Amino acid sequence: MRLIAAIIGLSSCLVGKAWAEVDDSAAVQAAALQANQSLLWNTYRPQLYHGIRPRIPHSLMTGLMWFGLNDYKGNTGTFSRSSVRYTAEDSDGLSSYSYTKHDGRYFAMQDLVDERTNTKISTSWLKEDDGLDWAVRIQGDAVDPSKSARASVIYHVGLEGLGQLKMETSPNPEGLLGEIILRGSTPQLGNFRIRIVDHPDVTYLQPMLYPEDFPKASGKTRFFGLGIPTGDIWKIKGKDYVVRSITTSAQALMSGGKYTQEAPPDPFVLFQLQNEVYGDATTFAFQKGFAGSGVTRGGSWGFDVFYETIRVNAYDDEEETASLSFDQRFAATFPLPAPFDTPAHREFAQSITSNLIGGIGYYHGASIVDRSFKHDYDDDDDEEEVGVQAPKFTDERELLTATPSRSFFPRGFYWDEGFHLALIGEWDNDLSLEILRDWVALIDDDGWVAREQILGEESRSRVPREFQVQYPSHANPPTLAMAVTSFIRRLKARTDESNLDAQMGFGINTFASQTPSSKLPSLHLDNPGLAHSYLTSIYSALRKHYMWFRRTQRGLLKPYGRNPTSRSEAYRWRGRTADHVLTSGLDDYPRARPPHSGELHVDLMSWMGFFARTMCEISEFLGLEEDRQEYERHEKGILANLDDLHWSEEEQMYCDVSVDEEDESIHVCHRGYISLFPFLLGLVEPDSPHLGPVLDLITDPKHLWSDYGIRSLSRSHPLFGKDENYWRGPIWIQMNWLALKALKERYMVESGPQRERSKEVYDGLRKRVVDNVFKEWQRTGYVWEQYDAETGEGRRSHPFTGWTSLVTMSEF
Repeated sequence: MRLIAAIIGLSSCLVGKAWAEVDDSAAVQAAALQANQSLLWNTYRPQLYHGIRPRIPHSLMTGLMWFGLNDYKGNTGTFSRSSVRYTAEDSDGLSSYSYTKHDGRYFAMQDLVDERTNTKISTSWLKEDDGLDWAVRIQGDAVDPSKSARASVIYHVGLEGLGQLKMETSPNPEGLLGEIILRGSTPQLGNFRIRIVDHPDVTYLQPMLYPEDFPKASGKTRFFGLGIPTGDIWKIKGKDYVVRSITTSAQALMSGGKYTQEAPPDPFVLFQLQNEVYGDATTFAFQKGFAGSGVTRGGSWGFDVFYETIRVNAYDDEEETASLSFDQRFAATFPLPAPFDTPAHREFAQSITSNLIGGIGYYHGASIVDRSFKHDYDDDDDEEEVGVQAPKFTDERELLTATPSRSFFPRGFYWDEGFHLALIGEWDNDLSLEILRDWVALIDDDGWVAREQILGEESRSRVPREFQVQYPSHANPPTLAMAVTSFIRRLKARTDESNLDAQMGFGINTFASQTPSSKLPSLHLDNPGLAHSYLTSIYSALRKHYMWFRRTQRGLLKPYGRNPTSRSEAYRWRGRTADHVLTSGLDDYPRARPPHSGELHVDLMSWMGFFARTMCEISEFLGLEEDRQEYERHEKGILANLDDLHWSEEEQMYCDVSVDEEDESIHVCHRGYISLFPFLLGLVEPDSPHLGPVLDLITDPKHLWSDYGIRSLSRSHPLFGKDENYWRGPIWIQMNWLALKALKERYMVESGPQRERSKEVYDGLRKRVVDNVFKEWQRTGYVWEQYDAETGEGRRSHPFTGWTSLVTMSEF
């Protein structure tokens, strides 16, 4: 049994051989080009139930909408924006929406179960090896075949920016028959064709009311086309234009004099698109009416969307091949051991991993930043006075990022992303590097990166106004370092498999000009030259970011008579209030009251120790000896000061530090995740006398130990479960995973008095965490943001297929 992809450096970095310089041979460059091209198209609209787009600003985008027709009456007011499923919303009440398989580059399968409309929709997506041509399959059926399952399904294609998109199929007054063809072109994509083709023998809707008035309605495709300005096309993704067209069409039909509210036409023909194309349309929506029967495996209705040249009759074979390949690759990457090796556990692990990958989105646009604002509490004596708030839009930026939750948090979060990339990197190393590269590119000239990436109006439409502005004095846990450390660990593991010279020869000499797609996830592992080039490309920005933390989040030592080993290593989160430290990531976890500029925070000190260790590792690989020595000095100072400043002999735990009324330094101790950070990040030495008390705290049922994992706050704390109860008791999977990693990768393997006990704690904790998340997934169909500290039940956002997906790696 093993935990894969260590993300934490478990000992100080050592001097080692630098990687070779980048190889620019034609074979390697061709492979790198193909890898990049394979990530052009994807399901990069995670905030939608289904959406395809390229990783290009202002380009082609597609998406799926549907609404049920089982309960509508003639009143047009019964149809509204909320009737249409499109953006992933908790209020839609889907029983589940989940990728069952997603490889991140070429293949995905997803199930959408909508019991309210009695409709189950399955989506699958395939891409050719060239990375350019792709196809989508939409299939549907009844959830309960004994009940009506009448559904209106809309697929839309929109183009913004330079280019054109035309509907080639000539419409007639009754609607489009058979194949729908669109042709378009953009400067980035060139010329392309899109075809929408119904499956043979599908079950189309038939009008049940006034069927004689609509003898040719069945099997017809309704359409709507409109020119939408660049920057506004996302609003059709918000359903506005489609809903307006359907409402207009319904009002026109009802105003003809024949139908009344008491005697309406069938909702199938009442709530339809207008069959109109306005002006130079660049956005098209196509509507079909289907009935589910519940009798066929793939669905009683369906259609395919083809971009470019994938053949219709090849889809079934290609999907089967891709599905089998996914299963084999998953089993090899994540070999589940007993007792987690059942078919149900494998389905579970595949699903949560696929949903993390399926939650990757591409975003672009400006964010809002206020460079003048600081809380009064943030001002130290030697800092400038508080400025007047002056939020401003930044230049447009681009970001490829995983997302915590498709429904509730469909955007990039800094401190979540390092955890996301730990699992993504195990599945596809180079995909994780591509995401990391985009995050590093966001680091500004001062070395700051916003903790929430809210890029563009579409993203802002999903964020409460009070959270939209970002502040350059505010940090977030530097988990980008975790992603770098994961990559370096994988490089070291690959080096152990073969000597460096042989590995370089393989990387340079044996890559064909067209590298097989199976090689793309590991190009930077198989080619040390590419690895060296990559680390070099991000090093300068990461160093700037590291120095920004040291400069802006420093803590005060001299004014309060503190005399630790190091006179420079002390840290404090800026941006806190009396009840919240949002910048720490542990929002409402108890801290010192009232806030004081003399505080020191043990979790930030631990993160800085981890960050220093990561920078030491990078500089070692790049042969930057002076930098390596500098980071090593920082790390040694931090480790010494963790004990000097933050260890409380009285409480036998690591604590925050504050200042009392006499300006004396005091410990502020709240048993919970904060107390564990030096342990969680592997900074406590295995022979430290502090390790035993840390394990005592973890395993004490009166405090943190539960049947479902480690609680965030002691059960005996007066604030346990109180107020917001966000980080005041609930169990968080990423924190439990860090504990499992620290135990498995350091405390169970390195000599020390707690070695055997660490294994016992590891076995017990792993079983509790995996069993509970698996149980809740089976019970509810979802994984959750957090889990109740008393019952283990899922709480808050769902599906939360961000860091909760780390359970896949906790199963080892």
